[in-house]
Amino acid sequence: MPGMNLTRDEARERARLLAVDSYDIQLDLTTSEETFASTTVVRFGCREPGASTFIDLVAPAVREITLNGHALDPATVFDGTRIRLAELAADNELRVVADCAYMNTGEGLHRFVDPVDGGVYLYTQFEVADARRVYACFEQPDLKATFRFTITAPADWQVVSNSPTPVPEPVRDGVAVWRFAPTPRMSTYITALVAGAYHVVRDEYRRGDTRIPLGVFCRRSLAEHLDADAIFEVTKQGFDYFLDLFDYPYPFAKYDQLFVPEYNAGAMENAGCVTILEDYVFRSKVTDAVYERRAETILHELAHMWFGDLVTMRWWDDLWLNESFATYASVLCQAEATRWRGAWTTFANSMKAWAYRQDQLPSTHPIVADIRDLEDVEVNFDGITYAKGASVLKQLVAWVGRDRFFQGVRHYFKRHEWENTTLRDLLTALEETSGRNLAAWSAEWLETAGVNTLRPEITTDDAGVITAFAVLQEAPEQYPTLRSHRIGIGLYERTGSGLVRTGRVELDIAGARTEVPELVGKRRPDLVLLNDDDLSYAKIRLDERSLATLQESIADFTDSLPRALCWLAAWDMTRDAEMAARDFLELVISGIGKEADIGLVQTLQRQVRSALDFYVAPEYREVAQRRWAEAAYGFLIAAEPGSDHQLAWARTFAGAASEDDHLDLLRGLLDGTTTIEGLTVDTDLRWTLLHRLVATGRAGEPEIDAELDRDNTAAGQRHAAGCRAARPTEQAKAEAWASTVESADLPNAVQAAVISGFMQSNQRELLAPYVDRYFAAIKDVWATRTNEIAQQIVIGLYPSLLTEQATLDRTDEFLRDPEVPPALRRLVLEGRDGVARALRAQERDRAR
Repeated sequence: MPGMNLTRDEARERARLLAVDSYDIQLDLTTSEETFASTTVVRFGCREPGASTFIDLVAPAVREITLNGHALDPATVFDGTRIRLAELAADNELRVVADCAYMNTGEGLHRFVDPVDGGVYLYTQFEVADARRVYACFEQPDLKATFRFTITAPADWQVVSNSPTPVPEPVRDGVAVWRFAPTPRMSTYITALVAGAYHVVRDEYRRGDTRIPLGVFCRRSLAEHLDADAIFEVTKQGFDYFLDLFDYPYPFAKYDQLFVPEYNAGAMENAGCVTILEDYVFRSKVTDAVYERRAETILHELAHMWFGDLVTMRWWDDLWLNESFATYASVLCQAEATRWRGAWTTFANSMKAWAYRQDQLPSTHPIVADIRDLEDVEVNFDGITYAKGASVLKQLVAWVGRDRFFQGVRHYFKRHEWENTTLRDLLTALEETSGRNLAAWSAEWLETAGVNTLRPEITTDDAGVITAFAVLQEAPEQYPTLRSHRIGIGLYERTGSGLVRTGRVELDIAGARTEVPELVGKRRPDLVLLNDDDLSYAKIRLDERSLATLQESIADFTDSLPRALCWLAAWDMTRDAEMAARDFLELVISGIGKEADIGLVQTLQRQVRSALDFYVAPEYREVAQRRWAEAAYGFLIAAEPGSDHQLAWARTFAGAASEDDHLDLLRGLLDGTTTIEGLTVDTDLRWTLLHRLVATGRAGEPEIDAELDRDNTAAGQRHAAGCRAARPTEQAKAEAWASTVESADLPNAVQAAVISGFMQSNQRELLAPYVDRYFAAIKDVWATRTNEIAQQIVIGLYPSLLTEQATLDRTDEFLRDPEVPPALRRLVLEGRDGVARALRAQERDRAR
């Protein structure tokens, strides 16, 4: 829970005092359905004999604590989260016997029962600090140790951990024990246990003398949908690429990837035992953009085996370096070693858009964040940590040179293998191989917050020849740093072949104004694109002529990356109230029909949905909604039968439908009386259609029950819960609110579905009574729920759809309370910023 904190100062002091050698952990998973038996023996040294410290444990019951042969009274030394350890010797052995609790929040040891066949599935999720929910440990990344797991479980289960799975030994009827070999030295947060009735497919990576056993796991009821060959293909491509790039052998004995239920994240880099969101096992048709995203996730976690697991950050200040490097490396691998050669285009239009959004929030922070405690890091898995950091790393690679950059990374791995490091250690290695002093670069890019905006200033003569060209750089008032950028400037002309780059210059810019004499004397082109090729991290703006060209011809770019950069600029201008939301809508409608990149199409569809929900002036919202629904229907009918575009437009049309004729079509597609050539209305698409019909009052409880009968799976139960919360009635909203805010019984994934169903953009009048209830409840929610569950509620139920001054006023009243915890304050501030931004955008749309 958010109150179970550990400060950076406490962690530093404990690391100064202790050297941890090993853990011997015995877990018995057969004791009950609520708890499991946990016995931990940890051996550690103390640099100051006689000193005191503590070890972390979260458990409903502690039965024995023995330190160096002396029994300690749990009632005296255990406070529910920590065990106090006094009078330490130079060498110590601590034994803790406890009953630990299974979780249904996606933290600690999560327990799930499959409604299809009753199979039990367990998995651990320990980042940031939830290993202490399973065994007693010194829960911080720089106290590495070896781990020996011994697991007692039903004999017919699969049991997987960081070390290769041993042959189980029978204990009694139906029960066996698995005795895993000790791991290499690692941090607690990347240890793992996955156990249950899992289906497994095995393979092996082979290259020369290298042999790495591979496994892919999922629930038995999903086995028919598991495309293990495709997963192994991407994994092997990643091994080929990273073994060459890093020039360091794979650090662990095997590599298992386990698709697990009710997962809070995309995946987690447990050493040799990667857990992945099981939504990536596709039971219905998805677009190739989703396969591309799964591949990036697979490669991201594989890159972590070296950067994060072999060499690990000392404290969570450098969380960004773990995640940014893995993101950069995964996209690089995708672009160069897999079939997704356009991965940098996807990165520009999705990851960087996320980064720009995060970097403009009032909670923005430097890439190297000041992580004072665990509460800080829990809310720091954000667009700066992942996407801005990866963008800046890409820029650093270009600056120092790719060969020299990765030569430095290789030195870093060899020099610090199995150790903990800081950013300075990596920069030192890069300085040695590149010959550059990176202190100024780090200060400018890593230690300051905010995003710069670049604008062209162009003067021409009567003949259209450029007489002066400058790049203007701006910074937000709160974060006034003007940075040095390496950018390209692309010159694009309309031709018979499309919008084509006819010229380009590359240069360094700095300060508020940089003259570009290389462009003087050239004829002004149809479109000038700053940051061409996406070399730097900055928002870009277009001059008037370029913007006019864009509005007429955005679909005519012959290359995907400049088109993606222009789409991103248009969306950013919309969010910044420099482009009217309805103009953005018309730009999308004019250009998206020719867009071949399905990932870009789906990104634009999501952006239009946000524009309609938040940025269109309320008095024009209904007309704009109808315009989008009609356009979506047109694109659906025009799409190639059976194509990804057809599926994407079917889902978009379903989300936009509000008129009777459109809703009639959804009803016909759902009951089979209407068909569209090539469109298969499969299980997940059926739920999408039903959800919209329910939210608009065209279907209700009987239809939800009937659909659940057809699909009584875990996913079906989540969909049904979301549909029930989406019903446009006061009773439905009251039930949804009570099940999430007033009760703590829902599993994490079901709660997320209910919250999503509760927040319907066409039901604002039903949501209005919950504004005061939200602010009255969230302090208690933050104090009593686990971090993941609390964040779901605080973020998901913030009244973001009520874009009114009254929402800002009520938010400000709440924030004036000095007792609001800092992490909670940050999340509420971010919600407030969304409403304030929406009000500015609506005013711009109104003035269109």
